[in-house]
Amino acid sequence: MEGKWMIADRDLNEREGLKWLLKSSSIPVTRILLASNFQDFIVTFEKETPDIILLELDMVSRENWTTFRELMQIYQPILLLTSAESTFEKARMAIDLQALELMIKPFSATKVKSAYQKATKALDKKHDSKERAIPEFHSHSTYESLFISDSAFLDEDFIIAAIKVENSKNVGMLFSFLADFPFKELHGIYPLSDRVVLLFKKTCQNSKEQCQKAMRKWEDEFSDPLAIVIRNEKSPHISLNKKFLETKKMLEFTYYHGYRQIVEFTFTADWVHIDPFLTPPEQRAWVDMLANHDIEGIKTWLYNEFLQLEDPYPDPGLVRIRLTSILAQIRRFMKTYDLDEQHSYEKEYRDIFHSILYDSVLYRSVQNLILFIQKIFLGADSSQQMGKQDSIERGISYIESHFSNHDLKLEDVAKYVDRNPSYFSHLLITKTGRSFTEILSGIRIKEAKKYLLETSKPVKEISHLVGYHNPNYFSRTFKEIVGVSPREFRIKKG
Repeated sequence: MEGKWMIADRDLNEREGLKWLLKSSSIPVTRILLASNFQDFIVTFEKETPDIILLELDMVSRENWTTFRELMQIYQPILLLTSAESTFEKARMAIDLQALELMIKPFSATKVKSAYQKATKALDKKHDSKERAIPEFHSHSTYESLFISDSAFLDEDFIIAAIKVENSKNVGMLFSFLADFPFKELHGIYPLSDRVVLLFKKTCQNSKEQCQKAMRKWEDEFSDPLAIVIRNEKSPHISLNKKFLETKKMLEFTYYHGYRQIVEFTFTADWVHIDPFLTPPEQRAWVDMLANHDIEGIKTWLYNEFLQLEDPYPDPGLVRIRLTSILAQIRRFMKTYDLDEQHSYEKEYRDIFHSILYDSVLYRSVQNLILFIQKIFLGADSSQQMGKQDSIERGISYIESHFSNHDLKLEDVAKYVDRNPSYFSHLLITKTGRSFTEILSGIRIKEAKKYLLETSKPVKEISHLVGYHNPNYFSRTFKEIVGVSPREFRIKKG
């Protein structure tokens, strides 16, 4: 097959010599493109998308490495590399790029011609595999039947396997790899946005073993881990669409199990429901752990809560919400020490939030959260030493942590923030517009609302839990703030 070639080398003589060798060979070439630096290479590549690239690896700087690597992963050209450095690092880079050949300068004309022939064969093979994949992709309307629940598409039973790559950007590479893998009794291979679906014929007896071999070979060649789910129950009465949806759901269990594994199943497990929000006692526990910089207590809490889960597992979406509830407590702690106003902490906070929402494995989100908490503890210590913390925020945080203390007084809070009580009272009113008593009552009533809605505890007990000696005084205060009595609030909102 004729191909479009691109030669990128900073040395003019090398560049012209490599071009001459290619033109003088018997290799069929449609066009030869040249680049003398990385910028030229990027511009020409994106415009022309050559089939085969011969590139001087030393041309790619550290700053440009990620861009170059991602470009190669997306377009997957046949790649020949050259370098003046015969080092392990260059060899590792060539392997990482899945280069067909790495030639160390100076190289002979024989060596270059051999690499040219090798690249041409690889291009022919790539072209043939694509041609084979096209009829499979659309044969018997199978692709449509993955997504459409219609008996008209149900004319054959299949064993369905879904293969997910952790980095969804590599799904094209995964599809090309699987298209070249010598599967037996395979009906078709179907690429989706974040996974590849394999359909084995119902007569296939070793679909799991074949998938295991494919996984091992993939891991030998690539660093991105896979997760594979196989639905192998013979059930011709169930539509392919329903089987696909069941397989898709089972693949979500990688959130708990991680990658580098194959799971067979004959039925779909159901998620269990959990309350994703922190209860009032849990909120107080987090306020205390953060205020005391109790990293070991936080680790234990997170490990017990998230890393000891067993089947049946909770819905991953609810687990993510629960993690964001914890992040809200951490956010409040950051504001106490003005860490949210520092770019580095704010950026990392947003990264953690993104990790919680989108990371494909739960333990990674938990570990990232622990590492972030350790950093903000150091930041809080530094802020405290430099006197940058806001005494009002610290005071309010102290009230939130100790509102259940029946004898909590303004003097206690002022002492904690090292301020004169009268001056601290003035600061509170100036900054918040509310007095100490109003702030304390507001926090206590807020917590009382949660107890009324989330528990069946009697009003008398709730008044005690939120810091009131006298249940009648609690009820009067509640009605003044909320507009209805505690009992009326429970009935109305319940």
